[in-house]
Amino acid sequence: MSFNENVTLDTSQVRSGGGGGRGAPGGLVVGGGIGGIILLILGLVFGIDPSQLPTGGGTSPFDTNQVQAAGDQDPNAFSECRTGADANRSDVCRVVGTVNAVQAFWEGELTRYKRRWQPTQTVLYDGATQSACGTASNQVGPFYCPLDKQVYIDASFFQVLTQQFGADSGALAQEYVVAHEYGHALQDQLGLLGRAQQDPQGAESGSVKTELMADCLAGVWVQHATTVPDSDTGTPYLEPLTDADIRSALSAASAVGDDRIQQATSGRVTPETWTHGSSAARQKWFLQGYRTGDLNQCDTFTGAPVE
Repeated sequence: MSFNENVTLDTSQVRSGGGGGRGAPGGLVVGGGIGGIILLILGLVFGIDPSQLPTGGGTSPFDTNQVQAAGDQDPNAFSECRTGADANRSDVCRVVGTVNAVQAFWEGELTRYKRRWQPTQTVLYDGATQSACGTASNQVGPFYCPLDKQVYIDASFFQVLTQQFGADSGALAQEYVVAHEYGHALQDQLGLLGRAQQDPQGAESGSVKTELMADCLAGVWVQHATTVPDSDTGTPYLEPLTDADIRSALSAASAVGDDRIQQATSGRVTPETWTHGSSAARQKWFLQGYRTGDLNQCDTFTGAPVE
């Protein structure tokens, strides 16, 4: 899904985490969410076993390169990300634009429920960086950290998603990843995120239902994405969807299914250990959100509407 070329990108919504090299995925911790809810952050979103992920450039994921803190920012890190045209040519700028578009949508949508969206920054880094939930790296995958209320993404993860797990390289595959993370941010703001730990493993577990809800919320955004305007120009952030765009998002949802990842990394599928859902379920719930465009259709737990 391409951006309209003249829209303005707001880089203040994205922070640079620095480039700490391909640091070790160690240091991940158990963190508390709202109301003392506990979340295990390891592989929070995509269920990828860090020890199974290959790394680029022949560098070991277990080297001892220094990991930079998210506050160690390069003030010029996103200077090339100014317009929708930049988002169409660059993975980094596409993340910036998607963060802008997703937040603009939820800010407007939540007013219908007399709620206020809490702005949520993304830390976009190269290699590894430090979050309040532990070390972020592409061996962990993108995640939302409830302790510091930020999303963490290494843009090189998109290459891993395509080259190692079979997602296509289309724009909406990448945008789906970002929108899924902001689905977790919305769950946190609605007090739902902690349900993942009530029942942390299994095909019907609370963890899986939490992840499938985030997939559905990503689909809701996709349904409305082409109508959300950039506040500077009044032009919608994104161009009209195509069938190829939806196939791209579905390829990403399929690629990060627990069954597909387990088969690829160990040759065995063990549903009793699932934390994120099967490829089929992830695609189903993304489509549920996309086809209905209604977050009330995303309650994977009870079916109760947002009040």
